Amino acid sequence: MTAFLCALGGYLAGSIPFAVLVSRGMRLPDPRTYGSRNVGATNVLRSGSRAAALLTLLGDAGKGWAAVLVAARLGLAAELVAIVGFAAFVGHVWPVWLGFRGGKGVATAAGVLIAFDWRLGLAAIAAWIAVAAATRYSSLASMVAALAAAGAAWAFLGPGPRLAAVVGMALVLLARHRSNIAKLVRGEESRIGEKKGARPAPGG
Repeated sequence: MTAFLCALGGYLAGSIPFAVLVSRGMRLPDPRTYGSRNVGATNVLRSGSRAAALLTLLGDAGKGWAAVLVAARLGLAAELVAIVGFAAFVGHVWPVWLGFRGGKGVATAAGVLIAFDWRLGLAAIAAWIAVAAATRYSSLASMVAALAAAGAAWAFLGPGPRLAAVVGMALVLLARHRSNIAKLVRGEESRIGEKKGARPAPGG
């Protein structure tokens, strides 16, 4: 029962749709109506508002970080803290408030990683920045960062519940980027900052 309650709490925290809330608050189009239709910071950036994208990024990362931090401060066992972190990530990817259609989970995963161990967060963020700067492909950077996080978790933490949670998040992230992989192969993937296809859909 304790594990279930921890998972539920983490999931509900992760389900908070900051992309939608920030866009509504700033009177921007709903991110589900343009671009990739993804509720994440990269797609919100296609609205033309860097401020909205930054707030979305901070909100998505913050909810993952806060969920794990609260669990740790409550003195929960390592296994339960790992469950909370993974559940927060799952909540962003499949949020109940949006009909279980969420984002890729990159920012939320980063927040969870930082809360698990700052070295994991640093490794993932460094990998993302390096690949994004070299290619300007957010999707490619996210996948490399996911792999880097898994490798860093093995190196810094060793076997255990946090490693399992990190590997689980990495696998989900890679699976969520299947369509992006196909677009990268075809040379059709959009680059960071491009507004192609960002025009709101009719009625959006």
